[in-house]
Amino acid sequence: MNTNTGTTTGDGVDVAIIGAGPSGAVAAALLRKAGRSVLVLERQHFPRFSIGESLLPQSMAYLEEAGMLQAVVEAGFQYKNGAHFIAGDRASAFDFRDKHTPGWGTTYQVERATFDNLLIRCAAEQGAEVRFGHTVRAMQTGEAPVLDVEDEAGNAYKVHARFVLDASGFGRVLPRLLNLETPSRMPARAAIFTHVLDGIPFGTTDRNKITVAVHPERRDVWYWMIPLAGGRSSVGCVADAGFLDMPEDARDARLRELLMQEPTLARLIGRAPFLMPVRHIGGYSANVERLHGAGYALLGNAGEFLDPVFSSGVTIAVRSAHLAVQVLLRAFAGEAVDWQAQYDVPLRRGIDTFRAFVERWYTGELQEIIFYPHQTDSIRRMIGSVLAGYAWDESNPYVADPVRRLNALHAVCSQT
Repeated sequence: MNTNTGTTTGDGVDVAIIGAGPSGAVAAALLRKAGRSVLVLERQHFPRFSIGESLLPQSMAYLEEAGMLQAVVEAGFQYKNGAHFIAGDRASAFDFRDKHTPGWGTTYQVERATFDNLLIRCAAEQGAEVRFGHTVRAMQTGEAPVLDVEDEAGNAYKVHARFVLDASGFGRVLPRLLNLETPSRMPARAAIFTHVLDGIPFGTTDRNKITVAVHPERRDVWYWMIPLAGGRSSVGCVADAGFLDMPEDARDARLRELLMQEPTLARLIGRAPFLMPVRHIGGYSANVERLHGAGYALLGNAGEFLDPVFSSGVTIAVRSAHLAVQVLLRAFAGEAVDWQAQYDVPLRRGIDTFRAFVERWYTGELQEIIFYPHQTDSIRRMIGSVLAGYAWDESNPYVADPVRRLNALHAVCSQT
């Protein structure tokens, strides 16, 4: 993989991509398949730790399109076919293969350090130039955008591109540099998490599903348990930011205490050893007024991040890469394109579907729907499709009109 600093990109590059995570890697690979020159600038060095280990089946289609499927399948990640929800003595499991929308019904639960490194190396093998340890310091927008970049030795240089894609994730490079950020509509929440050597006996739980458990006393507090390959699990707790506000040296004990309060996780995880210090992430919900501007577009978390509860982050990231590349290739071919109508609006349509589900999870309305004992198969398949990541399929009533449909469904479920 080319990590030379250089002093310029010569006559320029078709597309400069900020960030080598999933959205940047998929965008780079799709552009290379179309014969476009690509330069990826990544501040960190890979592999590096990242949270968000449970993928959704919808994302598999974009990994396949980007020529990454074989590498992902052969990597030995934990197979995933659904989600298991728990609240006290209530339980509800969704098998993503049994869904309303055609397409992938299975995916993987991954250690992101390995997964992200695999994707960007696939993009590099397809001809994308990748520079690790290079930080974008400024951007000149316009028809011929220019990036000011600095390497780890302090060498500064400029990158001339026909277009820039910001795939910087929570780093949110262009929103910060160009003052694009607006307040998120999501309340301030935080998560504490770690990996454990779970030692769960075979058959005790379905390792092919993520487990989402509700706190026994507070329905706005929830846990994840994501079985990974090799007998490891990612475990964490998400709550109002104030609920998880504590000194760094108190996090291990606090997460252990919270895990022991939930009966199922206390039984499955109990005193399983933590494999790394408990980490904290907060203030992750983010938004911008527009996902594009003169000479650039924002991908994935660089534009908007909702909440981790339904593992939508990577799916939104690779969906955004797919949509942005489609528009960009039409523009390169000389077509008149409308980034607002062809990228921003359709991407946000799916994000808003996820938002409707996330908001009702925290109010408890979606929890009542998920744990409703008299579910009909057709509606389960519609809800399951969204949980599997198919938040853009408007043949699904819970995508075409999610707020009204979920409100009506909740009204039925709350009557008994």
